This record gives sequence, C-alpha cells and structure tokens, in this order.
Amino acid sequence: MRRLLKVLLVVLVGLLGYGVGLAQPHVLRPPLVPGQDAAGDPAGARAVVSLDDVGGRVLSVRPEADADILFVLYPGGLVRPQAYEWLGRALAGRGVHTVIPEFPVDLAVLDAGRAQRLVDHYAAGRPVVVGGHSLGGAMAAAWASDHPDALAGLVLLAAYPPDGDDLTAAGFPAVVLQAEHDLVADGDAVRGGLDRLPAGTDLVVVEGAVHSFFGRYGPQAGDGIPTVSRAEAEASIVAALTDFLGRVA
Repeated sequence: MRRLLKVLLVVLVGLLGYGVGLAQPHVLRPPLVPGQDAAGDPAGARAVVSLDDVGGRVLSVRPEADADILFVLYPGGLVRPQAYEWLGRALAGRGVHTVIPEFPVDLAVLDAGRAQRLVDHYAAGRPVVVGGHSLGGAMAAAWASDHPDALAGLVLLAAYPPDGDDLTAAGFPAVVLQAEHDLVADGDAVRGGLDRLPAGTDLVVVEGAVHSFFGRYGPQAGDGIPTVSRAEAEASIVAALTDFLGRVA
C-alpha cells in the first residue's frame, strides 16, 4: 500500500510540474522593452517611443512633429506589444501616433474596453482609428461596434468581427488585411466577416505573407509557409495602411 501511495505521489508531482511548465509561458510573460523588436526607424520616420501608464502599460510610438491621427492597435493573442513597434515606427513617418496596450497575459479579450481610456488620454481631438491583429482585431471590432460615433476608422489584420457584432450601419470606413498563406486565421471566416463590416470595406490580400508577418514575434505553430520575405510583406502592409489612414485623416 505504501509503495502504491509513493508511486501515486510521484505521478501527481510529475503532472503538477508538467502543468506548471505548460502554464509558465502564459503567466510569466516576456518583459516589455521598447526597441528590442524593431530595427530602428525607417528612413525619415524619426519616431518617439515611450512606455506610458494609462490604466496599464502602453507602448506609444509617435512622430516628432504633431500627429494627424491616433491609431489604437490591439496585439494578437499572447503576443507582446513590442512585436508591433515596427509598424508604429513606419506609420510615425506618415503622421500617425500608434498606441499599443499591454493586456493581462497578453489577451485583449480580458480588457476589450481598454480603447476608451486610450482615446480619452491620447486623442486630443484628432481622428481615432482602432484596430488589431487576430484576436486583438476581433476585440477591437467588438469595441468599435459599441462606440461607432467615437471612431474615424477600423483596421483588422487577419481578423474579423465576432459573431453578433454588426457594424454594417457604422459611419466609418474599415479595411481588412489578409495574409495570402495564413493558416491561423480561417480565410473563409475573414472574408465572411466582411458581411458584418461597413459597406465598401476594403479587403487587401498581402501576397506571399503569413499570419505572423503582421507582428515581429517569430514563427507561429500551424501557420503557412511564406513565399515572400518578411521585409516585402511589411512593405505591403505599411503601404495598405498608409493609403487607408491617409484617406481617414
């Protein structure tokens, strides 16, 4: 009997250790350090990057001069904010102030209403666009559905509105970027989400790209195989967003 109890105890401890090992990467998130996942400013961007506290930490990437528009960007699920710093730096050279909030365990679903605090703090009367990548995009769309009068636009990166969130009557424009070889965000669901977005919403396919090319966080399990370089995909992403944000501003 004692031998059996010892065996059961060893098994229990092993299972507990395995569970802790699985949970550790999700509970103990990597540090939020500006500059580590962005290789400097694109030519002429001259971004000012700071880590602010606005009801929680926020990575702020703004132009040296006054910005024309505020872009609130929700990260993808379990992705750190600095993975999108590269995009903020690129857009800073185009007059866009990008703010990327940190969420509890990097899940926007745990504080989907965070955008309101950021708009109140940063907008200063400028047009506001909200958006996000993957799960972050879905949560941004859900917030936009509840606050249509607060927005000038919506950006969804490999994302679509949750079921039940109908933005077809919203007065702001929207754009959806879909990576050609994305195997994480279901392509049919992304395209189907257009039926719940404002009329005239643009769908831009980023040729050769995969799901993880929207953020600099490395390869993602289950994703497709890219047929272009990350630099080429990023250039296409920036071009599409520059066009959309320019029209909004």
